[in-house]
Amino acid sequence: MARLATLLRDDAALQVFDHGDGLAVIFQHGLGGGDVQVAQAFPSGPGLRRITLECRGHGASGLGSRRPFSLSMFADDVVAAADQAGLDRFVAAGISMGAAIAMRLACRHPDRVAGLLLVRPAWIFDDAPVNLLPIAEVARLILDHGPDKARSIFAQSETAARLQREAPDNLASLIGYFDRPDAAPFAQVLADIAADGPGVSASDAAVLGIATLVIGNAMDTVHPLSAALKLAAAIPGATFAEIHPKALDSVRHFAELQAEITTFLLTYSNFRSLVPS
Repeated sequence: MARLATLLRDDAALQVFDHGDGLAVIFQHGLGGGDVQVAQAFPSGPGLRRITLECRGHGASGLGSRRPFSLSMFADDVVAAADQAGLDRFVAAGISMGAAIAMRLACRHPDRVAGLLLVRPAWIFDDAPVNLLPIAEVARLILDHGPDKARSIFAQSETAARLQREAPDNLASLIGYFDRPDAAPFAQVLADIAADGPGVSASDAAVLGIATLVIGNAMDTVHPLSAALKLAAAIPGATFAEIHPKALDSVRHFAELQAEITTFLLTYSNFRSLVPS
C-alpha cells in the first residue's frame, strides 16, 4: 500500500504517492494522468521505491492559482517532493509529459539524478512541438465552447479522423479530456503545457553522464517514435528500446515496458548507492 503525503506549494496542495522500499525512482505521469497511470507502467516487486507526485490539476492535486502552468513549475514541484521525501539522489523517470519533466530534472539537477528513464517522450527540446497540436486543439475547443459542445465539434474534425486511422489510442486519450469532471478548468493546463517545452537544449543533453534508457513505440502520433530516437541519440551512451504499440495490444505493451524498466534498473551498479543500507 502506498504511503501518501501532501506537499504544499504556493496555495496548491499536491498529492505524493510513495510505494515500496529500495532503489529510489521518481516516476512522473503524463498530461492528464496520475499515480494510476504510472502504476500500470512500473514493475511491481521488492527492491524498488517509486515516488510519484501528481502534478497541479492532476489526480488528487489542486490547481493552485499560479499561472501559466509549465513544465518548469511541475519539475520544481517534483524537486520539492524529493526534498520532503528525504531523497538526495534518485532515478528520474516519466511517461510523455513526465519524460519531459525527468529530462529537465537531469539537466538542471545533475547532482541529484543518478539515472534517466524516458518513456514515450512527446518533447525533444523545442516548445510546442507539432505532435502536441491535437492536445492544443482540444484545449482551445473546451476553453471556447465548454466540454460538451467541444466534444461534438472535435468528433467531426479532421484531427479525430486522422487519429482514428493512425493512432486510435491517442484519440481515446484526447476524448477522455472532454469527459473529465474538471474538463473546463483543466483545459488551461492542457493549453499551457502543450505550448511549453522542457527548457533544455541539445547541448544540455550532450553533457549528461548518467545511465539513460529511452523507450518508444510506433502508432503513436502524440509520442512519435522519432522523438524517442532523437532523444536517445542526443544523450551520450543512452540505450533505446522499441516496444509493442499500445494501440495494437496494451497487455503486451505494458509487459514489454515493465520488462525493459526492470532490466534497466537492475543493470547499473551505480544505482545501488540509492538503496538504503
